[in-house]
Amino acid sequence: MPQHVRDIMTAAPVTVGPQTPVATVAQVMRDQNIGAVLVTEGDRLRGLVSDRDLVVRTVAEGADPRETTVDRACSGDLVTVSPEDELDRAVRLMREHSVRRVPVVENGEPVGIVSLGDLAIERDPESALGDISVAKSNQ
Repeated sequence: MPQHVRDIMTAAPVTVGPQTPVATVAQVMRDQNIGAVLVTEGDRLRGLVSDRDLVVRTVAEGADPRETTVDRACSGDLVTVSPEDELDRAVRLMREHSVRRVPVVENGEPVGIVSLGDLAIERDPESALGDISVAKSNQ
């Protein structure tokens, strides 16, 4: 029986506006214990930013995280899925586009996010990735 993205996605993803300072986004990630947030303008999805994006696109470039806004660090060319899409489609898109997280969009609005860890937990919970993904954070 095929499973759908809605069955494993993280619903109600954390979002920030494009003019949010990178330092604020990093604090949100820390406080929420998450590795990515969606960048939205109104109800429209503008991008996705991961903790790695913050480091590589701002800190490593010498930009001031208090002055640099998240629109500089986020990935804007997004691959998305629908909650009704089968998990196989999400897996295929992640593989084809070499991404670890895919926003879930319904009627043009972001409603969730599905990650490689979510898929590992669902598909192969005994694998190393599945085991790591369910482990409690070391924060």
